[in-house]
Amino acid sequence: MTQEDAGNWRAGIGRSFDIYYRDAARTRRMDALNRRFVRPGGLVFDVGAHVGDRTASFLRLGASVVALEPQPRVFRALRLLHGRQAKATLLPWAVGQDESQIVFYLNRRNPTVATASAEFIDAASGAQGWEGQVWDQSVTVPMTTLDALIARFGSPDFIKIDVEGHEADVLAGLSVAVPALSFEFTTIQKTCAHDCIDRLSALGPYHFNLSLGEEHALRYPGWVTTEVLKDEIEALPEAANSGDVYARL
Repeated sequence: MTQEDAGNWRAGIGRSFDIYYRDAARTRRMDALNRRFVRPGGLVFDVGAHVGDRTASFLRLGASVVALEPQPRVFRALRLLHGRQAKATLLPWAVGQDESQIVFYLNRRNPTVATASAEFIDAASGAQGWEGQVWDQSVTVPMTTLDALIARFGSPDFIKIDVEGHEADVLAGLSVAVPALSFEFTTIQKTCAHDCIDRLSALGPYHFNLSLGEEHALRYPGWVTTEVLKDEIEALPEAANSGDVYARL
């Protein structure tokens, strides 16, 4: 690795730490929202853990966490932060619809948007808010499924999924309903969000809610149906950029 490569990775991961660990108000909002789904002694899967801010939240709430992050250099940071936590199991894997391997596309300057989805990269090209993003390296990583994780670790109380356009593939590897979960969506790939909602509706009688950007607050006072949520996502302007859909039985 060249000195320039190493510098780009350090800057990119440093940016992630700035965003996800140095905003105390964001951390309080995140913990308050997660507390609605995570109980002391419970189990959480953190799919796309990145530098582990959500993992840290789940641990603070007393849960055990299985955290998966396939980017090798980001996984090292995750392991430095949480590798000694007795309640944290850290795995350098992707999650998808089968147990195999997958090509993972890396963005050295902004590793928070690394992805296994070539369609996501195509959608980001020229899109508002995604200017200047370059996926300039790739790596082949092991891939597991949510079903395989459940068979190994038990059924989770909550699953958080944040995998940049690969969310529908992750849910394709889940064949049983879990009590609650969240998945990220972007306004450049609304059809991916619709596919995720349809998949969950096929698994069980889920109701839904929505949190935009880094608000970490549910948009609706009550839980809404598939149709209401799809209409809401479809009406979002591209400038809204991203959010998380929450689903519960």
